[in-house]
Amino acid sequence: MCETMIPCLLLDKNEYLYKIINESSYRMELIALIAECTACDFKVMLEEKKPKSWLKSVSAFANGLGGSLFFGIDNDGIVRGLDNVQYVCEAISSKIRDYMDPLPEVEMIPHDIDGSHILQLQVIAGHYNPYYYVGDGQRIAYVRVGDESLPATAEQMVRLVLKGSNKTYDSIHTDYKVEDYAFTILANAFKDRTKQDWNKKYLLSFGLVTSTGNLTNAGALFADDCPLWQSRLYCTRWDGKGKGDAINDAEFTGNVLMLLREAMNFVKSNTKKGWEKLPDGRKNKPEYAERAVLEALVNHFIHRDYTVMGGEVHFDIYDDRLTVTSSGGMYNGMLIQDLDIADVSSERRNPILANMMAQLDYMEKRGSGLTRICNETKALDGYRDELKPVFKSTPTQFQTVIFASTGIPNVGDHDVDVSETKLSERQRKILNMVKESPSITGKQMSETLSVSQRTIERDLSALQKMGNIKREGKDNDGFWAIVKNNVN
Repeated sequence: MCETMIPCLLLDKNEYLYKIINESSYRMELIALIAECTACDFKVMLEEKKPKSWLKSVSAFANGLGGSLFFGIDNDGIVRGLDNVQYVCEAISSKIRDYMDPLPEVEMIPHDIDGSHILQLQVIAGHYNPYYYVGDGQRIAYVRVGDESLPATAEQMVRLVLKGSNKTYDSIHTDYKVEDYAFTILANAFKDRTKQDWNKKYLLSFGLVTSTGNLTNAGALFADDCPLWQSRLYCTRWDGKGKGDAINDAEFTGNVLMLLREAMNFVKSNTKKGWEKLPDGRKNKPEYAERAVLEALVNHFIHRDYTVMGGEVHFDIYDDRLTVTSSGGMYNGMLIQDLDIADVSSERRNPILANMMAQLDYMEKRGSGLTRICNETKALDGYRDELKPVFKSTPTQFQTVIFASTGIPNVGDHDVDVSETKLSERQRKILNMVKESPSITGKQMSETLSVSQRTIERDLSALQKMGNIKREGKDNDGFWAIVKNNVN
């Protein structure tokens, strides 16, 4: 068998697997094809007797943004080839029919590399979620987390069911009757911001109530006595540039407009209001652009994942920055730090909630709120390039960092606080291994955890970016040092 090695761009991690290749036009075409995959898995062969080993990836790709499995390539990217591509195609079709429900949309594409045959199983992002693996007395829906396919959690299942029924959380009908709730806060905000009188008929036209008089989840969020207990806000003013002693804190639950108002009040009472002396008076120089902070908070309230019952919006103010963190990553599953903010389209997890906020002029009716946060910050006196807002997401969280105009942020503050980022179980194990043996090598970690060295390298890179570990000394005789250890 030919052991040609090809590079693969894994878009879910944005890292290249560097391999040695000849620059033939066909091979480059295949590389480009792999690079276009949202995610990909390599399988050296088709395991007919263990269909779950690869069908879980089919389930995860169909439940997510799609992806491809490449049969005939091992985990290190070495092309091993298949003896009988036609047989593998027929076997894959048979296993998908027997073990997948509903049937995902797939395409099988054979490729030839220097006489070695491989097969690409392309899985299209589905519209009838969840897609289950059904076998061995099990019925499991998988989702993609980094480069792994894992069983969906209860919260992820809720999102998959909503996606499959073409519904959003805020559009779901509740058992709450409209006559039992008042909308005074909404009516007053509407009149104040639009200069128009509120009309009860707007509740129906804006999707806050149903034709039968029941509140939608969006309506419940705007009701004066909001019955959704996960609509919460935690505010903390920390003493210093990290989470140590708290100078002030507050917790609020209820109407989303009330939460927004209380958050802005917390900013005003916990940040400095400097000023510059002028010949004919003085000019106010606040630490933060008020509109940028407002836009950040609005974005988190409307785009957060309300299906996370234990979730809330966290608003933290430090000496040199403020951060807003909420449950739910990018709605399209991508990572915001891997994208150009100028090219990020506004994809709305809660479109009814977003539309209502737009009607109240709390957000842009077109374009991305992230761009507006950046533009409003740039307009602040004393702005410097190092004060550019930072956006960071994981599959389960989103964070916005806005820096104070009165100081220069420390190196590393651009990263999400480790305490606010969930590590994978494998990353936690790696931290423990580094703690016990700082000179441990990636190969040793790979053998201990039974994963490829490539996977270990990606985890180590992620842990360094999050500020958990750093590499000391030279590569040959260096060691790993724990910076922040959030292994309980």
